[in-house]
Amino acid sequence: MKRLQRHLVFVVSFCLVNVSLMQAAHAELVPTEAVARTVSVKGMGNGHARLNSALARADVRLEMQRLGVSETAAAARVAALTDAEAARLADQIESAPAGGIIGAILLVFFVLLFTDIMGWTKVFPFTRSAR
Repeated sequence: MKRLQRHLVFVVSFCLVNVSLMQAAHAELVPTEAVARTVSVKGMGNGHARLNSALARADVRLEMQRLGVSETAAAARVAALTDAEAARLADQIESAPAGGIIGAILLVFFVLLFTDIMGWTKVFPFTRSAR
C-alpha cells in the first residue's frame, strides 16, 4: 500500500509540475498593414527579384555552365516559383554559410558510416558490421 501511495504521489506531483509550466496562448487578429510594415522593416523584398539578381552574378553563371544548366532554364524555374517559395529560397541562399555543402556531405557520410558499422545498412564495402 505504501508503494502504491508513493507512486501515486510521484505521478500527481509530476502532473502538477507540468500544469504549472504551461502557459496560455493569446490569439488576436493582426491587421494587414502591420504585417506589411514588418515585412518591409525586415527588408525581405521580392523573392523573385533576389533570386534573379543571384542568378545574374558571374560566378553563379559560370557554375551553372559547368553543371550544364542553361540560364533560360534557371530563369524559367525561378519564374515558376510562388512568391512564398521564392522568398523562402532566397532567405535560405542568403543565410547559408559559405562552403555549407561540404558540411552536409560530411554529415551524410558519417551517418551512413555509422549505420554501416551498426549493421543497419551496407553502403560502404570497407566497413564491418558490429553485429
